[in-house]
Amino acid sequence: RTLLAEDGSLWITIDDNECHYLKVVCDEVFGRGNFVANLAWHKRVSPANDAKFFSGDFDHILVYAKQKEIWRPNRLEKNESQLANYKNPDNDPRGDWNSAAYTCAKTADERPNLYYPIVNPFTRQEIWPSRTRVWAYDRSTHERNVANGLLYWGKSGEGKMPRIKKFLAHSKPVVPRAIWGYDEAGHNQESRIEIDRLFPGDPFTTPKPERLLKRVLEVATNPGDLVLDSFAGSGTTG
Repeated sequence: RTLLAEDGSLWITIDDNECHYLKVVCDEVFGRGNFVANLAWHKRVSPANDAKFFSGDFDHILVYAKQKEIWRPNRLEKNESQLANYKNPDNDPRGDWNSAAYTCAKTADERPNLYYPIVNPFTRQEIWPSRTRVWAYDRSTHERNVANGLLYWGKSGEGKMPRIKKFLAHSKPVVPRAIWGYDEAGHNQESRIEIDRLFPGDPFTTPKPERLLKRVLEVATNPGDLVLDSFAGSGTTG
């Protein structure tokens, strides 16, 4: 904590035998208000069939900030799976797009200004949202969305509810998720292969995959930052 920059963060990988005790210690050192997240890293591809109780498939990653009010994680560029959601079925000249729900998780009683009818321009049918899930946009914003051609009523134009277009060209990087799958953050099997390439026959049993450290650095650091791996382990950070 003393060595950390004021906008620095601490990332600790640990299994569930000690995770909750460690969190209490870190709460005491950093202050509970500086606890950021308990991430789950899916470290195992295949289940441990020799386990007596449950297969230990994930590790915890406790994240603390020196000052949470000024620390923010970096957003991540979209992966191939996320990019695949963007298509252009109506040949919109603005390019590939994805669609999102046109409603929000508010009721008509909570947001009466968001409960009103809209018209499907293809069927001329008047469409009302559910009283328990009203439109996400007020009337004036909805009118702008229509004028800008942002509503999608399905391939036939006869959809019961519209969706709003979100163009890839205008999209932002994505917020990091709290569950890190091995498809993006690596797994134990590949880390064993990585260390064996460097040090054949090395007995170190719990190396971290390079992709896990890469993801941490992508989220936690900016150019010019210093990174301290205070335990070194198998040297993955180096």
